[in-house]
Amino acid sequence: MATNSAQIAKTGKFGDLRNRLVFLLLALVVYRVGAHIPVPGIDPGQLKELFKGQQGGILNLFNMFSGGALSRFTVFALGIMPYISASIIMQLLTYVVPTFEQMKKEGESGRRKITQYTRYGTLGLALFQSMGIAVALESSPGLVLMPGFGFRMTAVFSLTAGTMFLMWLGEQITERGLGNGISILIFAGIAAGLPSALGGLLELVRTGAMSILIAIVIVAVVVLVTYFVVFVERGQRKILVNYARRQVGNKVYGGQSSHLPLKLNMAGVIPPIFASSIILLPATVVG
Repeated sequence: MATNSAQIAKTGKFGDLRNRLVFLLLALVVYRVGAHIPVPGIDPGQLKELFKGQQGGILNLFNMFSGGALSRFTVFALGIMPYISASIIMQLLTYVVPTFEQMKKEGESGRRKITQYTRYGTLGLALFQSMGIAVALESSPGLVLMPGFGFRMTAVFSLTAGTMFLMWLGEQITERGLGNGISILIFAGIAAGLPSALGGLLELVRTGAMSILIAIVIVAVVVLVTYFVVFVERGQRKILVNYARRQVGNKVYGGQSSHLPLKLNMAGVIPPIFASSIILLPATVVG
């Protein structure tokens, strides 16, 4: 009987894991489909030429985070960057603004309030950045088919709606899928560009523009950097914690030792991503 109960529990856990995995895969499919739905009113040929002239620039940096959605000017062109920026701004406010600091100490209810304010901040940043991008695109001759108020409103609505949907999708992945939803969406966006990058490297080798030795060195460096990042991310220091003995009636409890694991890189990848967002803001304003 006990064996059957254990088997049922094991099957239930496997079924829950399977459901979460299926939900994660479906969410990623939705994300990649949305990354190919273009915002109307843009000449694709002119947009492609614009990004060719921005190799190594800020546009390509954010195009990488969006999984190529920015270069196609799709509804997910802004990606999840406004949400990340709003999250870090709210975290900073909890240390410098007494009102938000008090919310942080209120436990679960305070966390829900901070999450709601983060969503409002995401909406504001998405509106600001999408308007800046729309105005910047209009300044490029021939890029926008029908420039004016109509195009700006269409672009702002489409890009803002796309960002808010990605924010919701990331929260759903965290709750019903596997892992942190926002981190998974960022990874999916970067990983989507790997096949084209590898194909470009092979094409350079095939045409003789790059030697095989240099290509091997590049691949080796990528592998080593990936290994180093994983090593640092997994690194942790275990702090010894000793529990004092306590007596309850005639019984003595405690006196045991355990370890408190502290990650080496507790901040993760959020700081460099936030720095990239700060870099984009002046370019958006100037544009």
